[in-house]
Amino acid sequence: MPVLPGAEPYRHEGGEVGVLLCHGFTGSPQSLRPWAEHHAAHGLTVSLPLLPGHGTRWEDMQLTTWQDWYAQVDRELRLLAERCSRVFVAGLSMGGALALRLAARHGGRVAGTVVVNPANKVHGLSAYALPVARHLVRTTKGIASDIAKEGAAELGYDRVPLHAAHSLRMFLRRLDGELPQVTQPLLLLRSARDHVVPAADSARVLSRVSATDVTEIVLEHSYHVATLDKDADRIFEESLAFIGRLAPGVGKEGTAAVG
Repeated sequence: MPVLPGAEPYRHEGGEVGVLLCHGFTGSPQSLRPWAEHHAAHGLTVSLPLLPGHGTRWEDMQLTTWQDWYAQVDRELRLLAERCSRVFVAGLSMGGALALRLAARHGGRVAGTVVVNPANKVHGLSAYALPVARHLVRTTKGIASDIAKEGAAELGYDRVPLHAAHSLRMFLRRLDGELPQVTQPLLLLRSARDHVVPAADSARVLSRVSATDVTEIVLEHSYHVATLDKDADRIFEESLAFIGRLAPGVGKEGTAAVG
């Protein structure tokens, strides 16, 4: 199936510091494109891949699992590490969870992690029914475009395929056990009002990681897809400052040289 217009992956060849951005469940690179372009404009090498099964139609996602999604970002990280002297990982929602797993499993290859409204658990009684329900019902209502900003919209599926949702639940349970392996500096930004991922997920992440250099920022004016919302500029600026603190020279006069 052809990729939906706007859902294409994005890459930019910049300096010696790289950042890998991971989009969310049923979403696409469109939700992170402004973030990617902001970092590219400040000299970073940027990779924003399209996860398997995403950006086309929900029927394609029904055939994929978390192992497919993680394998894609794992490959992208390895490519960035070959190209760059320092690499950061970042993500929104499930993309935040993918970024955390990259940090947990790759250790020193990841210089720091930035997550926005990271998912930690599939909530509600329906989550426990997924192992059976997915064989009886193909989809449920979509979760895309939880945005406060008028006129802004996320390019994502209007249905959630339950096979994929079950796989997401299995992934998040596995990741929860791996969070103590996250030792790199962590910047976590969460929305005060999020109708998709509750604040409890961010609290759980913060309580489980072993990182000692941790910053939490509450976004007062945005919903779940904060990267397209009213606090988007703050996310871009705070993450660039975070990377610049750990990789001196980033963001200064449009360069990304390591000092």
